Amino acid sequence: MLTITDSNRLTDCPGSTRREFMRIGGMGMGNLLLPALLAAKQQAGFMQDRAVVLLFLQGGPSHIEFFDPKMQAPPEIRSMTGEIQTSTPGITFGSTFPRLARMTDKFSIVRSYQSKNNGHTYLDVTGAKNPFKAAMSAVYARIAGTNNPATGIPSNILLKPEAIRPDLQLGRNFETSALPTLTDPGLLGPSFGAFDPTGGGKLKENLKLNITQNRFADRRVLLSKLDAIRRFADTSGVLEGTNKFQQQAFDVITRGVADAFDLGQERPETMARYDTTSVFSMSELNRYGDLRRTSNLLGHQLLLARRLVERGCGFVTVSDCGWDHHANGNSPKNMTAFPPMAYQVDHAVSAFIEDIHQRGLQDKVMLIVTGEMGRSPRINKNGGREHWGELTSLLISGGGINNGQVIGQSDGQANRPVSMPYTPEHLFGTVLRTFFDIGALRLQSQFPGELIRMIEQAPVLDPLFS
Repeated sequence: MLTITDSNRLTDCPGSTRREFMRIGGMGMGNLLLPALLAAKQQAGFMQDRAVVLLFLQGGPSHIEFFDPKMQAPPEIRSMTGEIQTSTPGITFGSTFPRLARMTDKFSIVRSYQSKNNGHTYLDVTGAKNPFKAAMSAVYARIAGTNNPATGIPSNILLKPEAIRPDLQLGRNFETSALPTLTDPGLLGPSFGAFDPTGGGKLKENLKLNITQNRFADRRVLLSKLDAIRRFADTSGVLEGTNKFQQQAFDVITRGVADAFDLGQERPETMARYDTTSVFSMSELNRYGDLRRTSNLLGHQLLLARRLVERGCGFVTVSDCGWDHHANGNSPKNMTAFPPMAYQVDHAVSAFIEDIHQRGLQDKVMLIVTGEMGRSPRINKNGGREHWGELTSLLISGGGINNGQVIGQSDGQANRPVSMPYTPEHLFGTVLRTFFDIGALRLQSQFPGELIRMIEQAPVLDPLFS
């Protein structure tokens, strides 16, 4: 009999604690308590069957060159990349988004969204300055639990380019130290922070059972025992007659979830569809200080995100760096790095949206594309744009919302909203409303009242729900 104990008293569902006590024996499957956890979780009525993928463009992408080109404005303001007509009459995007321009029925753009953030403080956007000082992904994990009880996959995951290429040697800059704030758990505690598959190097060892090193000196020994149990079960038929929750529990414990991170299991044509490695040379852009973490792996990052939400991860944050285009020597003059980076976003995001629709997941999976701020309307002397928090790019697709909209307006020079302004507070509320049945959540006594009130009172982007 192999016994695993966990003193972590994180409650996933009423009356149970996460992996509080699990026993695995050759013939003792009835002793597993994880099946009860799975059954109880399935009965919980406050969770919606939804997932969010947040593509965060670190550095602050220009809202003008993205989705509000203002070609009628003076030359020093209008989009440096021109514009392209979209499939929505009268609506244009920057010219580096031809694929997205052809599919505007599948997402909504918010032109009056403002982060009100003029610095690289990501948590102000992802956490909307909530009293727990926690990113929305961590708030989700606090309610949903740290792991999906049916699959064992972490509920909150951060994907950097290194998740695609573990041997990748990107440089360090301000984005490196700021990365953790994208998914900061704040006062909720580190248990609800994002799982970073690149953090410990050995992916499978980090994922199996989600146990910490102070409990097992050599987890490889444990894994070898679990593999032996799995082989015994496969050959002996011991699982015959057990219910689905017991079988799921056994799969979670003995198989783990590492294969969800294995892109090698994807079909070659799917890999090719998402592949953005030919869009630009990383070494060419990495020469600049603010582009040291820029990669051409975004397509496969989003493909991996799709695999993870299919396996039950509720919140995946995808990091794409290098959008701080001041043209001050730390990025090239005249924003010449912008077009290839934007073409990559166009390719990767359109592939993801098409794939989600073809798989029938458009009502389950919400994609959000944004950054910590926009860029100044007036082009500087070097052909770059400065920080600007009054307007910020925001794309939202799927998740059961009303797609195909252009929400809000900015003034003629892309300075500020002239219609209802939306803020990170609205984005925060929209995401959490997507995940939870607020009425049912209000009845749950196992969560802090302040947390429930925060979710309940958060404003939302009303046009997405009307």
